[in-house]
Amino acid sequence: MKLPATLVALAALTGCASISDIAGEPVAVFPAAPEAPKAWAKAGISEELPEGNWIAQFNDPVMEALVTETLTANPDLRAQLAVVRAARAQARSVYGRSLPNVSVSGSAGVTSTYSEITDERFTDPTFGARAEASWTADLWGRIQASIDAAEADLAASEADLASARLSLAAQTAIAWTDLNEALAQERVAVQTYEARDRIVTLTERRFARGLSTALDVRTARSARATAEAAIAARRQASGNATRRLEILLGRYPANEIEAPADLPELAPIRAAGTPTMLLSRRPDIAASEARLVAAGLRAEQARLALLPSLTLTGSLAANETELADLIDPVRIAANAIAGLSQPVFNGGALKADRDAAIAQAERALALYAGDVLTAWREVEDTLAADEFLADQVDAQRRALDEAIEAEELATRQYSSGLVSIFNLIDAQTRRLNAESNLIAARSARVSNRISFHLAIGGAVEEGPAGSQPDI
Repeated sequence: MKLPATLVALAALTGCASISDIAGEPVAVFPAAPEAPKAWAKAGISEELPEGNWIAQFNDPVMEALVTETLTANPDLRAQLAVVRAARAQARSVYGRSLPNVSVSGSAGVTSTYSEITDERFTDPTFGARAEASWTADLWGRIQASIDAAEADLAASEADLASARLSLAAQTAIAWTDLNEALAQERVAVQTYEARDRIVTLTERRFARGLSTALDVRTARSARATAEAAIAARRQASGNATRRLEILLGRYPANEIEAPADLPELAPIRAAGTPTMLLSRRPDIAASEARLVAAGLRAEQARLALLPSLTLTGSLAANETELADLIDPVRIAANAIAGLSQPVFNGGALKADRDAAIAQAERALALYAGDVLTAWREVEDTLAADEFLADQVDAQRRALDEAIEAEELATRQYSSGLVSIFNLIDAQTRRLNAESNLIAARSARVSNRISFHLAIGGAVEEGPAGSQPDI
């Protein structure tokens, strides 16, 4: 008996659900996930799903290569592969225990007898054999429920593997984006230092001609030193970003990966499917549903354990002086015995086991509902964030254009003695902040786009043939 399909549907699409279908008696009624809307709250989103490999949509061959490397070499993914193998072996073990159990043993020796009449001692070979067999009949489907539960556990572990692959692909893509952002920020810091170094040179020349004060010189040198410190901080950040990416790739964190310090331009999100379609795409939802099925089957198994069970046993033991007599079918039939046994209920232990299993099924149902709500929220968050981040990028780009013009104007005016060194440093700082903010906004939008594909369960192409370990 598998978990009723209506119960699974209730967990995702209705306002309440109970475990009464499993346990045979009402236990609890509690809120589950609300009904799925027909479309996302974000306007202008098509019900079609994005086509193709989502990683390729960023037009970055290096990103694609790094994701492929991660899916081949990441230690966490290898660990999850081992979990799948263990679940597969456990499913075989549970099935094997449902089959008849037979054990055979044998012995051989000699017997010695003494005859007082002839005063002689005689020795004869002896052969012994013993066989035992037992089998529990699945009268009510309890054993089949345990087999189905183990298969559901296997399905959950396989879905976890698919979820881990998708998550690692997204983590790698985001780590690559973070590295490019860090290097772009480092480049801005270097350019700022160079600009402020030029201001120091200009100020010292003006001071030598009596056009600037010592205060101007000290201020310009201080600003240059601040820019130098910013370079060190940005280089530390880029090194940390590189090492985080290398760890995902299963490499030694040696800070050796090179990146172009560039970020892709993105078009708005136009297609995202529907909330209902999401439930069949995301592997983590599939894993949660499989665990719900397994918990329901174990609750059913615990309920059926209260019913009588039929176990057939048989044993055969023989000792003969002739090997031919030992394997004689007639003698075997004459010595075979069969037994019928029925266990006696052990007080309230079985009922307590049933109640515990039902509670675990209730927990699995609540977790499934929570996972569904979380999945919907993640899609809605990324859809809304994409529009807001696009607005931020546009505003920051305009702010940078104005800051560049202001810095150039301040530089000319300072050279002509029309403004102070403080006006020039302020203009440079505004330009630095505007460019840094633009890089951060573009990077955030790329990372959000990656999170969007993760949220809708985007497909990840398999690596080269043979790159995945056997499971």
